Amino acid sequence: MVENRAQSVRLGGGFWTATAILGILAAGSIVFWYLFPLDRYLPEAIVTARQVDTLFRFMAATGSALYIFVAGYLIYFSIAFRAKATDPPDAIGVQVHDNRKLEFWWTLIPVLFVILLSVISVRIWYEILLEPENGVVVEAIGHQFYFSFRYPQINGEVTDEMHLPRGVPVTLNLTSADVIHGFWVQAMRLKNDTVPGLVTTIRFTPRLDGRYRIICTQFCGVLHSEMNKQVLVIEEKPAFDKWYKGWQQKNAHVSNALPAAGGQAVSLQGGDASAGKQLFAQKCSACHKVAPFDQRLVGPGLQGVLHDPAHPNLVNGQPATPQNVAAILQNGYTGSMGTMPNASANGLTAQDIANLVAFLATLK
Repeated sequence: MVENRAQSVRLGGGFWTATAILGILAAGSIVFWYLFPLDRYLPEAIVTARQVDTLFRFMAATGSALYIFVAGYLIYFSIAFRAKATDPPDAIGVQVHDNRKLEFWWTLIPVLFVILLSVISVRIWYEILLEPENGVVVEAIGHQFYFSFRYPQINGEVTDEMHLPRGVPVTLNLTSADVIHGFWVQAMRLKNDTVPGLVTTIRFTPRLDGRYRIICTQFCGVLHSEMNKQVLVIEEKPAFDKWYKGWQQKNAHVSNALPAAGGQAVSLQGGDASAGKQLFAQKCSACHKVAPFDQRLVGPGLQGVLHDPAHPNLVNGQPATPQNVAAILQNGYTGSMGTMPNASANGLTAQDIANLVAFLATLK
């Protein structure tokens, strides 16, 4: 079959008129997204919310402009090059082959756009990741069908509202007691899933007082829709301290220990340090560094935890021995430094605990 190569077709003045109109509409959409008052409709409750809004504005503006050109040209060409009543039934439309200039530009422009989007996204992501680590440490646990919250030096769990002080960096550790939930506060712009056996972390600094709804973004069961009634309360430090002290008094006689992961003590025989090292990277590195004790991430550094005579006792006051470390990994603990999830929450088997203790024993 001989390829039908039609003569080149002049675009004509109509094309450039359409291009000018589309350019004006695209510019208008960019200006709209740049000036649109997002914070009027969606408060910026934390410091990095503004950076996320910047990324959203960029994507919305460029996406709108791109859509206007694509849809506009589609409409224009379907009209300008439509079949005419005088065309034969087997007429072939305009053929465009081997137009290297066209291929060059339709390759270069998307590549440059993706590179620009990547640079902006990575810069904003790093600003979020590098939020200050010191401050308030809170653990949020997803349940069917509510969230509970654990605070240092408050026994048990808080189940009504999550309170945070304005202007104080927050480390929020997330996990689940049953199925996968999603922790999302619209005014924060940040979201993370809560996964059984896994602890994930969000760091941020509250900046705007208010009450903000907490929403579960994963379908977690028949009453999933009920998981939007709890709120995050951001308030001044004195108000937070008053609330904090009230819960300390209210839960003064509540057990401070997490649910036990198992009955008998774990045997440490056969622990594999190599497997423990891999497990540490997966399960523990979000909260602990392989560094001296005072180099905290969320919990303390664990370098030399079983060998350094100057190393303080464990968070439960017990000496830093292999069996005592295994007991904390098995049963968990909540204290002044925060919450150490138990083996059930972290998804650890008895062999996993033995492997982790064997790895910690190599950190001299």
